[in-house]
Amino acid sequence: MSAQCRTLTCIRCPRGCQVEVELEGAEVVGVRGNSCKRGEAYARAEIAAPVRTVTSTVPVIGSATERMVSVKTSREVPKDKVMEVMAAILRARVHAPVRIGDVIVADAAGTGADVVATKSA
Repeated sequence: MSAQCRTLTCIRCPRGCQVEVELEGAEVVGVRGNSCKRGEAYARAEIAAPVRTVTSTVPVIGSATERMVSVKTSREVPKDKVMEVMAAILRARVHAPVRIGDVIVADAAGTGADVVATKSA
């Protein structure tokens, strides 16, 4: 079996290194181009089981000043669940007052991640 290469842009630090991942089948056999150890860890994880932090906004009901509150997942979720998490966020509405860290959607899409407020409203 011949090796294949995939190029990723690392998102673990501000450098945004172009990391080249060498694969034999589904197995990572080499990582090049990263400037730090986080880049190698990111590349290996991105190939094996990609995850994302989801951010969005949710309408606030009953606030005189804020119509929307920003939210994010409390931890990264599997990339293939992002659209299901977004669907749960789109259905959500929250009543004022809202505090930073309030859980807006619990266990979004069965991922174990809560969607939490990132500001007060």
